[in-house]
Amino acid sequence: MTTTVHTSGAPLADVGRAPALPASPLVSERVRELHARMTLEERLAQLVGYWLDQGGSVVAPMQGEMASAADGASLASITEHGIGHYTRVYGTRPVEPAARAAWLVAEQRRLQRETRLGIPAIVHEECLTGLAAWKAATFPTPLAWGAAFDPGLVEEMGRAIGDSMRSLGIHQGLAPVLDVVRDPRWGRVDECIGEDPYLVGTVGSAYVRGLQGAGVHATLKHFVGYSASNAGRNHAPVSAGPREIADTYLPPFEMAIRDGGARSVMNSYTDVDGIPVASDERMLTDVLRGELGFDGVVVSDYFSVAFLEVMHGIAADRGEAAAQALIAGIDVELPTGDAFLGPLAARIRAGELDEAYVDRAVLRVLAQKEELGLLEPDAFADDAPTTIDLDSPRHRAIARRLAAESLVLLANDGTLPLAAPARVAVIGPNADRSEALQGCYSFANHVLAHHPGVEPGFAIPTVREALAAALPGSAIEAVEGVGVEDGDARGIADAAAAAARADVAIVVVGDDAGLFGRGTVGEGNDVASLELPGRQRELVEAVVATGTPVVLVLLTGRPYAVPWALEGDVAPAAVLQAFFPGEAGGEAIADVLTGATSPSGRLPVSLPRTTGAQPYTYAHARLGGPSDVTTADPTPLRPFGFGLSYASFSYTDLEVDASAPTDGAFRASVVVTNTGDVACDDVVQLYGRDLVGSIPRPLVQLLGYARVSLAPGASARVELSVPARRFSFTDRRIVRVVEPGEVEVWIASHAAASSPRSDDDDPSQGVISNARRSEAVAIPGTATARARLTLTGPVHEVGPGDRRVVDVTIG
Repeated sequence: MTTTVHTSGAPLADVGRAPALPASPLVSERVRELHARMTLEERLAQLVGYWLDQGGSVVAPMQGEMASAADGASLASITEHGIGHYTRVYGTRPVEPAARAAWLVAEQRRLQRETRLGIPAIVHEECLTGLAAWKAATFPTPLAWGAAFDPGLVEEMGRAIGDSMRSLGIHQGLAPVLDVVRDPRWGRVDECIGEDPYLVGTVGSAYVRGLQGAGVHATLKHFVGYSASNAGRNHAPVSAGPREIADTYLPPFEMAIRDGGARSVMNSYTDVDGIPVASDERMLTDVLRGELGFDGVVVSDYFSVAFLEVMHGIAADRGEAAAQALIAGIDVELPTGDAFLGPLAARIRAGELDEAYVDRAVLRVLAQKEELGLLEPDAFADDAPTTIDLDSPRHRAIARRLAAESLVLLANDGTLPLAAPARVAVIGPNADRSEALQGCYSFANHVLAHHPGVEPGFAIPTVREALAAALPGSAIEAVEGVGVEDGDARGIADAAAAAARADVAIVVVGDDAGLFGRGTVGEGNDVASLELPGRQRELVEAVVATGTPVVLVLLTGRPYAVPWALEGDVAPAAVLQAFFPGEAGGEAIADVLTGATSPSGRLPVSLPRTTGAQPYTYAHARLGGPSDVTTADPTPLRPFGFGLSYASFSYTDLEVDASAPTDGAFRASVVVTNTGDVACDDVVQLYGRDLVGSIPRPLVQLLGYARVSLAPGASARVELSVPARRFSFTDRRIVRVVEPGEVEVWIASHAAASSPRSDDDDPSQGVISNARRSEAVAIPGTATARARLTLTGPVHEVGPGDRRVVDVTIG
């Protein structure tokens, strides 16, 4: 194949199947001039990463099997032609931040000085729970972001993380994860925000705005469908049709691109309907760039280009894998250049790939480097700071606020808040472990697990330590009882004895986050059962049997099936769900238990009743719910959006526009009143449904939400302006539309809260008959009467640029 290079008037994002050099405002004259001077080797060097510290710590799938040909070579020889990315300069082993920053400035100056074109490297790092580096603040895991229902605070957190990264010379963060949860057996659930695409999109977009507001490019992952893997297994195939992909898994990415302005996207490892995403031109070019409007850089998930050969079996060698990925739309191979360097160069020289595909990717990378300021002559004129505080009071304050807002009270018989007990037994495997407060992608669990004896470098009080500080007048006795996965139950008797001596027992159970078999949740740690790991249930039941009031704290990375803890004779007095709440999580839990803070978190995922009901979503059509034609009941133990507090709230005076055009918006407002005697936040949730659709539609769908703070007795009117597009879906033609007709909306405290109706159809439960559901314990909730409005006009085909946001006013 001969190579033809020419210019085109098409925007960079529109250059797809026809390989061509774009003459677009997105590519400056400086970038075009720089590109024109580059040899093939120099261009390919810009499309790869180099992992300086790879080895020892396994922090990526099949990392050991993917040994790079560059291993053992000098840095000067590796970067002879330049380099696109440096991979995890801070995040692979514990390095002193200030010293490493000084080294990095010197290294960037060397690239400017010693490589022919003097192009610096992009430095990327993980930043899912804060910057994954030694001594850096660890924030709550993304599932806790979703539980907080507070995009503004998540944006503030993202900005703080970005400021830390920028101070260290980092340019790109590999977050947020926008995968929509469908099956909690999947190990990476703790990296996700929730099960509702709109919640994921609003919270994820807020994180993008925060990070990029600090000058660090966010990377959306994993595009697309990764969390829909069969049986909740990592890297498993995805059996999802185009409608499910379009309506469930794409919207968060569209929101983060259009509303968040995300500059980078990472592909999913999986295949969707038999096509590996890393080789799917329709997904990575036609959909991502053509339909969603993305004009940034696509980076590969670690080793996913090589995986086209070694795991998917659709490429005969690395060169063929590289060609498939590049044509599909992957611009940069991470974390190394095993496929995009020598194998790809050989393929091009053999005439087996049009070189213009390389040019397309190089222009995108150079444009990104220019946007980040890396092409400026004085980009590294300043020395690195000599002191860097990665866990400042600002970081800690944000971490504590977000942790507090994320805690979900699932049950309470009045035992909470604690009334200054004289003797407290603190029991369980997660009661006195700081690692238990942190997610899989925290530096402690991701990296320091391979460096025993190295301290995290910042304060992270355990639950026991925080309770001791919060209850200075109480005698605290701590007993582990059992380990997270330990099969040895000999300590249960000691735990029960300690509980019997106490006025109250705080039992902290749950997960141990890790990777690839190290731990109970996290990347590669998928499960077949949603029972608590090990013998933790036995521990809880033995302590409850003592008769001492028991407060159960679930410190986990996924929702577990715990009907025994919320229903029946062995249920504890209170149950608090905490999704890896980070460095201030122990203090936030102590604040809630003692009443210093009223819990205000809401479930971002349904709490399952059984493992066998998975995968599940609250936003199902009629056939997705229980009925008399099946003995299997998927009804969750606690629904999406559920959460108790120490206050109570009422919703009155619902006002909804009578009609709205299919291409317009409608207004819904309600008065929320704190009818309790303590100040607290409420999360007001607006739900709706199509009364009749041309295809089956969800019987409950989140349309908007707002967090509102109210003093005792205080009221506020919450007004939401909702685009009709919130009712859009992919029709039989696979076209996204808003159909005219009647819809119904209501305000509720969770997805299953419903006002009484005159008919037998309860859309909040999606049932044909309530017979089986009525046998379960009633779930408390508040809802308004329902209001109907008419969407008027013709069927509206939703085009590019239609926003997916809901505007909120609180008066």
